[in-house]
Amino acid sequence: MIRFEHVTKRYPQRGNALRNLSFELAAGEMAFLTGHSGAGKSTLLRLIGLIERPSRGQVVVNGRNLGRLPARKIPLHRREVGMIFQDHRLLPDRTVFDNVALPLVAASYGHKELQRRVRAALDQVNLLGKERTLPITLSSGEQQRVGIARAVVARPPLVLADEPTGNLDPELSREIMGLFERLHRVGVTLLIASHDQALISDLPYRTLTLAGGALIKDTGTR
Repeated sequence: MIRFEHVTKRYPQRGNALRNLSFELAAGEMAFLTGHSGAGKSTLLRLIGLIERPSRGQVVVNGRNLGRLPARKIPLHRREVGMIFQDHRLLPDRTVFDNVALPLVAASYGHKELQRRVRAALDQVNLLGKERTLPITLSSGEQQRVGIARAVVARPPLVLADEPTGNLDPELSREIMGLFERLHRVGVTLLIASHDQALISDLPYRTLTLAGGALIKDTGTR
């Protein structure tokens, strides 16, 4: 599903954010990406989501070499990758339903199928009944669940999460991880960036640790 081959990402003002990074993540695998702030976790996820491209090396996702992918095929790639952010990135003037529906609107889904999928996604995250609510009225944990519903509503085979529990208390963090595990059980590939070592150590999944943009530890499948 994901393959990095000697990947370096260099920024003109900041130098190398990633350095000669190589690893593979199999289809259907769930893994954590950890490391201190500035270690390169977000940059790695941005390369997979094709928000940025590598300076050197190859990033291959689902058989596609992203460094060579033509611009016309970028929307297709992004529809196959669900992205979840720490700060939710919800539209404050749109309802929960409208926020979750955004990927389907962009992909020109029909009204009936859009309605069905949004309700199914909200049911997955236990937010049915909140469709017409504005995000600002929700708790932080509920907002994060809206972000998860939006990421999975189009049923992408790959989901990336960048510090999804960073602003949540331990109980809510475990709840969010439970949602990810449910996605994993139905075959979704997940790569989750997190600095919460206590939470990660309690879960039986592979952990990739970055430091200074380099991969310094890979636990493999436990």
